[in-house]
Amino acid sequence: MVNQPHPLNPNPSDQGTIDIKKCGAPFNVNSANVSASNVRPKYDVCVIGGGIHGVGVAQAAAAAGYTVALLEKSRLAEGTSSRSSKLIHGGLRYLEQLEISLVWESLRERELLFRIAPDLVKRQKFYIPVYDRTSRKPWVMKIGLLMYAVLSGGHKNCWFKTVPRSDWDSLDGINQAGLKCVLQYWDGQTDDAALTRAIMQSAQDLGADLFFPARFVSAEIGRDEVEVFFQFGSDSFSTRANVVVNAAGAGVNEVLNHFTPKVAQLAVENIQGTHIELPGIITQGCYYVEAKDKRVVFVMPWNERTLVGTTEVKFEGNPDEVTPLDSEVRYLSETYETHFPDRDHSIINQWAGLRVLPVATGAAFKRSRETMLPVDDQSRPRLLSIYGGKLTGYRATAEKVMKILSRTLPKVTPVANTRELHLEDPYRPSG
Repeated sequence: MVNQPHPLNPNPSDQGTIDIKKCGAPFNVNSANVSASNVRPKYDVCVIGGGIHGVGVAQAAAAAGYTVALLEKSRLAEGTSSRSSKLIHGGLRYLEQLEISLVWESLRERELLFRIAPDLVKRQKFYIPVYDRTSRKPWVMKIGLLMYAVLSGGHKNCWFKTVPRSDWDSLDGINQAGLKCVLQYWDGQTDDAALTRAIMQSAQDLGADLFFPARFVSAEIGRDEVEVFFQFGSDSFSTRANVVVNAAGAGVNEVLNHFTPKVAQLAVENIQGTHIELPGIITQGCYYVEAKDKRVVFVMPWNERTLVGTTEVKFEGNPDEVTPLDSEVRYLSETYETHFPDRDHSIINQWAGLRVLPVATGAAFKRSRETMLPVDDQSRPRLLSIYGGKLTGYRATAEKVMKILSRTLPKVTPVANTRELHLEDPYRPSG
């Protein structure tokens, strides 16, 4: 039986000694010394959820000059924000669904993150092996990569090339049987949990309050404010806010169940995505390979290991209890073995996360990834919920959220611009 540790603690033999410096721990809040004085009687913005979108909104709101509280029930990046594919990318495969605006926005955000978070977001080579059995033909892939480069801005680090056959032996043992060509392009890779921590630290530097562990209990929406009730440590608290942002990820609708009056919910499904980790280092970059069902799977370097993912399986149950299915693990393992037959295929870690997609018929792979931002009142919103969203686009999503909430929030003077704020992991070792 393979151990299934949380990706924040990748050592399966060290389950009892998680290093707090590697986790989404609070930076300026000591939950052992909580008192009523830690909670302001009122905030401009209260955010529920400490994943990438929650911290992104907290940073954006604090940068805009607002008072902010963020409530996280366990620890930062505990859910999907530490269980992603670790990619900062436009989503080459989204071009197949003609989601041009989503790809364009994501690529712009990718380039911005290269600039403001150079220690956290790295430009990375990606390889696409095209076989005689591959459903996407070389000319189709080249057209897609050309569009990708143009949408990226067209500068020199955005173009793709065909890898000469003489260089194939250097590509980490890629299977060359039936290989017709290899295309190479550029995208980005990150430590998703570290990026989440860095954004929250930026928000705190701007004055945001982080409460952790803080369990949201309920909220009452009034005409002029929202009263929020929550459990912080062993004590109960309440505070008021001009607006509340529900950034609970896979638990978004469960959070809405605790609002009075009742708020309409979108019809969505939680889609499970599993990753496996294998021994050995992929040295040349990341690989964009086609599985037997024509889906795209990534093979990537990660923490001195090889990371393979992801899957897309409908999940029903408690989001806090998501775990990889045996069928998902086999699917990823077989895909890896097909493309890298001579590498070590033993699985040393596996984990799963959830993403929120609109209810629809057909494969999850083909559903829209556009983020949905419904509110309780279009003219004067008090509550906004974030459904879906991509890691890469967290900052742009937060910008959209603040634009919508400006209909309700008071006019204040901005103190910073999230396009310029430098991001560093607060737990990055010195030296």
